[in-house]
Amino acid sequence: MSEKTTNRSAGKPAVQHANQRGAARLSAVQALYQMDIGGVTLEETLAQFAPRLKGVTLDDDTYLPADADYFGQIVRGVLKNQIEIDPLIDSTLPATWPVQRIDATLRALLRAGAFEILHKPDVPRAVVISEYVDVANAFFDEGEPGLVNAVLDKLARTMQDRT
Repeated sequence: MSEKTTNRSAGKPAVQHANQRGAARLSAVQALYQMDIGGVTLEETLAQFAPRLKGVTLDDDTYLPADADYFGQIVRGVLKNQIEIDPLIDSTLPATWPVQRIDATLRALLRAGAFEILHKPDVPRAVVISEYVDVANAFFDEGEPGLVNAVLDKLARTMQDRT
């Protein structure tokens, strides 16, 4: 989720720049997880994540700069539209594994990705799917990234068929 650029005019070596939307997506998944598991309010979560979004080191963890506005759009959007999002996710999962039964991190990933597919038509759906598969790879080592890909792809195709 980062790219190298060179400041050639200054003759300096390549500098790492974060994909700010990618960092916002990762932080949004973490925030949604925290709200789901810990019962933390939206206001508390936004306040807690504000320093991280600036790209700092806190408690020995380094956070890449994130698009704070996009982070807020995702977190608020998931909360506002969850009653629409969860049944759509459920429709892509086996009946014995509804969204409420799956791992909380996976649930946050799918909700955030579904929100973007449904409510961010300016962002190519393939980009959304790829970015959330990348986020899934940061958390999981087994089949979960494939599940994220399959669910979000199915949602994207369903939305495409509706238009």
